[in-house]
Amino acid sequence: MILDVTPVLRNPEKRIPFQFSLDLSDLEFAGRHPISRPVEVEGEVRSSADVLTLTLTASTTLDAVCDRCGKEFLQAKSVPYSCMLAEELQSEDSDDIVLLEAGKVDVGDLARTAFLLDMDTKTLCSEDCKGLCPRCGANLNDGPCGCKREVDPRLAALAKLLENK
Repeated sequence: MILDVTPVLRNPEKRIPFQFSLDLSDLEFAGRHPISRPVEVEGEVRSSADVLTLTLTASTTLDAVCDRCGKEFLQAKSVPYSCMLAEELQSEDSDDIVLLEAGKVDVGDLARTAFLLDMDTKTLCSEDCKGLCPRCGANLNDGPCGCKREVDPRLAALAKLLENK
């Protein structure tokens, strides 16, 4: 979505609100397509003391799979983003400044990039997920599995001492 910000460019205390949806369902992460619902983007461009500030929030619900136990679940995802807008750069050092092109900015591209960069590399169904038993594959969140614990062969002599007590 291309947004024309020329109406607020030199008008202090003015703002332009915006709202739109992004379709990111074609994106693949680790062999899956977790973004099956539209990403809703809301934000505004605000002029204050000759500085243009763009703020937005991109939100959706992801189709996630726990990396420990393999359980499928829905995960709410909301990504805030803000930057300053400028017609020209004073210095090359700032990543927080986005250049305007003929008084316009592509907020769709900014929202897409911010959302993708904030995607988690590891997803868990809960912080205390116990995962799967490495021997039988049972989900340890449902309770203990029926596997007999094996004693580490390096500690077998100590285990025998405990049995003799």
